[in-house]
Amino acid sequence: MPGKDVLAAGAVVFGSGKRVLVVHRPRYDDWSFPKGKLDPGEHITSAAVREVEEETGLHVRLGPPLHGQRYPVTGGRMKTVSYWVGRAVGDPDVSGYRPNDEIDQVAWVPYDEARTLLSYEHDRVTLREAYPLRRKTHAVVVLRHGDARSRKMWRRQDDRLRPLLQAGRLQAQRVIPMLAAYDVTRIVSSSSTRCVETVAPYSDTTGWKLELEDGLSEEEASAESVGGIVDELIDGDESAVLCSHRPVLPAVYEAIGVEDPRLAPGGMLVVHVRKGAVVASELHQAR
Repeated sequence: MPGKDVLAAGAVVFGSGKRVLVVHRPRYDDWSFPKGKLDPGEHITSAAVREVEEETGLHVRLGPPLHGQRYPVTGGRMKTVSYWVGRAVGDPDVSGYRPNDEIDQVAWVPYDEARTLLSYEHDRVTLREAYPLRRKTHAVVVLRHGDARSRKMWRRQDDRLRPLLQAGRLQAQRVIPMLAAYDVTRIVSSSSTRCVETVAPYSDTTGWKLELEDGLSEEEASAESVGGIVDELIDGDESAVLCSHRPVLPAVYEAIGVEDPRLAPGGMLVVHVRKGAVVASELHQAR
């Protein structure tokens, strides 16, 4: 019996002048995109960023998601690769890359050249899909707070002080590398404790300021307050996370102009925005 799929992730990274980042594997003598297998317990978004950095030396941020690839590998198993459009964060120079047994060449090549250089048809298909999405976007991440104490078990009068359960705190830790994969630099949260505790670990880890908004809390949210915050994030140019509550989230989705994905606690909807318009979205429910 064949085993479970081999899970991998990577990115089609675009640079200036419509150039594409490709790698050469001496073991197979092929040209492909940087990618690799997930580590145990690793999220696919984190794996994509890590693998690109390990194989090219470049740190990237994820843009719009692409269709995955699935093809047979040795041992009768199938390999499933998740891909995103990517952009380098910082210096894109790869001239100092040191060849090794896994990757011996890393190169930026023009799009037209990449279409013939890539060794596999499934990579050429992915490249064609990625090309129209190559322009710079920023992410707005809608995050539902993690698992919290139940209202019935919370005996204090002020529900805004209700904290996360241990499961919710674990969800908050898992969110850290996922937000980092989109290079989130702005953190906006309901002022209620359960939301603050969901995004505070990311703020503490990165040093980015945590902005608390009463207008995202269950008690004080309104269509006007939510719409104003969402419009600011959509019209901005930096990737951001907005953390709020289940009863408030429908107003967030309406302001963005997307359907309700029915986020579970700790789940996130990522919308990719260019010039104030949503060009793609993706859903990541908590594990």
